[in-house]
Amino acid sequence: MGTSQRPAHLLAGVLGTMAVLHFAVPKPFDGLIPSSLPGSRRAWTYGSGVAELAVGVAVASPRTRRLGGLAAALLFLGVFPGNVKMAVDASSAPLPQRVIAWGRLPLQWPLIAWALKVRDHA
Repeated sequence: MGTSQRPAHLLAGVLGTMAVLHFAVPKPFDGLIPSSLPGSRRAWTYGSGVAELAVGVAVASPRTRRLGGLAAALLFLGVFPGNVKMAVDASSAPLPQRVIAWGRLPLQWPLIAWALKVRDHA
Protein backbone atom coordinates (compact mmCIF):
# COMPACT_ATOMS: atom_id res chain seq x y z
CA MET A 1 0.00 0.00 0.00
CA GLY A 2 1.41 3.43 -0.96
CA THR A 3 1.97 6.45 1.19
CA SER A 4 -1.10 8.59 1.76
CA GLN A 5 -1.34 11.63 -0.48
CA ARG A 6 -3.51 13.42 2.06
CA PRO A 7 -0.71 15.51 3.66
CA ALA A 8 0.36 16.71 0.21
CA HIS A 9 -3.21 17.51 -0.82
CA LEU A 10 -3.83 19.40 2.42
CA LEU A 11 -0.62 21.39 1.96
CA ALA A 12 -1.61 22.17 -1.63
CA GLY A 13 -4.99 23.34 -0.33
CA VAL A 14 -3.39 25.63 2.25
CA LEU A 15 -1.11 27.13 -0.39
CA GLY A 16 -3.98 27.53 -2.85
CA THR A 17 -6.19 29.18 -0.25
CA MET A 18 -3.45 31.63 0.70
CA ALA A 19 -2.81 32.35 -2.98
CA VAL A 20 -6.47 33.21 -3.55
CA LEU A 21 -6.47 35.46 -0.47
CA HIS A 22 -3.52 37.41 -1.91
CA PHE A 23 -5.81 38.41 -4.78
CA ALA A 24 -9.18 38.58 -3.01
CA VAL A 25 -8.02 40.65 -0.01
CA PRO A 26 -4.51 41.93 -0.82
CA LYS A 27 -4.36 44.84 1.65
CA PRO A 28 -3.25 42.79 4.72
CA PHE A 29 -0.49 41.20 2.65
CA ASP A 30 0.67 44.61 1.35
CA GLY A 31 1.59 45.55 4.92
CA LEU A 32 4.03 42.64 5.14
CA ILE A 33 6.10 43.90 2.22
CA PRO A 34 9.14 45.96 3.25
CA SER A 35 9.14 49.43 1.70
CA SER A 36 12.79 48.91 0.77
CA LEU A 37 11.83 46.47 -1.98
CA PRO A 38 11.59 48.02 -5.46
CA GLY A 39 8.18 48.46 -7.04
CA SER A 40 4.79 48.60 -5.42
CA ARG A 41 3.80 46.55 -2.42
CA ARG A 42 0.71 45.37 -4.32
CA ALA A 43 2.86 43.98 -7.13
CA TRP A 44 4.84 41.99 -4.54
CA THR A 45 1.59 40.79 -2.96
CA TYR A 46 0.29 39.58 -6.30
CA GLY A 47 3.65 38.06 -7.19
CA SER A 48 3.77 36.11 -3.94
CA GLY A 49 0.21 34.95 -4.58
CA VAL A 50 1.28 33.62 -7.97
CA ALA A 51 4.26 31.90 -6.32
CA GLU A 52 2.03 30.26 -3.70
CA LEU A 53 -0.37 29.09 -6.39
CA ALA A 54 2.45 27.62 -8.49
CA VAL A 55 3.97 25.87 -5.48
CA GLY A 56 0.55 24.53 -4.48
CA VAL A 57 0.05 23.08 -7.96
CA ALA A 58 3.52 21.51 -7.82
CA VAL A 59 2.74 19.94 -4.43
CA ALA A 60 -0.62 18.63 -5.67
CA SER A 61 0.87 16.76 -8.61
CA PRO A 62 2.68 13.50 -7.82
CA ARG A 63 5.08 14.13 -10.73
CA THR A 64 6.31 17.43 -9.27
CA ARG A 65 5.62 16.86 -5.58
CA ARG A 66 9.23 16.35 -4.53
CA LEU A 67 10.28 19.69 -6.04
CA GLY A 68 7.02 21.29 -4.87
CA GLY A 69 7.63 20.23 -1.27
CA LEU A 70 11.08 21.77 -1.33
CA ALA A 71 9.71 24.93 -2.97
CA ALA A 72 7.00 25.13 -0.29
CA ALA A 73 9.60 24.86 2.50
CA LEU A 74 11.67 27.60 0.87
CA LEU A 75 8.57 29.75 0.38
CA PHE A 76 7.63 29.40 4.05
CA LEU A 77 11.19 30.30 5.00
CA GLY A 78 11.15 33.23 2.58
CA VAL A 79 8.00 34.82 4.01
CA PHE A 80 9.30 34.57 7.58
CA PRO A 81 10.90 38.06 7.48
CA GLY A 82 7.52 39.50 6.45
CA ASN A 83 5.91 37.80 9.43
CA VAL A 84 8.62 39.23 11.71
CA LYS A 85 7.93 42.67 10.23
CA MET A 86 4.22 42.23 10.93
CA ALA A 87 4.94 41.30 14.55
CA VAL A 88 7.28 44.25 15.09
CA ASP A 89 4.83 46.65 13.42
CA ALA A 90 2.06 45.40 15.73
CA SER A 91 3.89 46.64 18.84
CA SER A 92 1.36 49.42 19.36
CA ALA A 93 -1.66 47.45 18.13
CA PRO A 94 -4.34 46.11 20.46
CA LEU A 95 -3.33 43.03 22.45
CA PRO A 96 -5.25 40.48 20.32
CA GLN A 97 -3.49 41.70 17.15
CA ARG A 98 -0.09 41.56 18.88
CA VAL A 99 -0.77 38.02 20.10
CA ILE A 100 -1.76 36.88 16.62
CA ALA A 101 1.23 38.61 15.00
CA TRP A 102 3.77 37.11 17.41
CA GLY A 103 1.94 33.77 17.55
CA ARG A 104 2.35 33.29 13.81
CA LEU A 105 6.14 33.27 14.03
CA PRO A 106 6.63 29.84 15.62
CA LEU A 107 4.00 28.38 13.26
CA GLN A 108 6.37 28.83 10.31
CA TRP A 109 8.60 26.00 11.54
CA PRO A 110 5.88 23.31 11.53
CA LEU A 111 4.88 24.50 8.04
CA ILE A 112 8.47 24.09 6.85
CA ALA A 113 8.67 20.64 8.46
CA TRP A 114 5.35 19.65 6.84
CA ALA A 115 6.58 20.74 3.40
CA LEU A 116 9.83 18.81 3.82
CA LYS A 117 7.91 15.73 4.96
CA VAL A 118 5.73 15.96 1.84
CA ARG A 119 8.93 16.21 -0.23
CA ASP A 120 10.50 13.23 1.52
CA HIS A 121 7.40 11.05 1.00
CA ALA A 122 6.94 11.97 -2.65
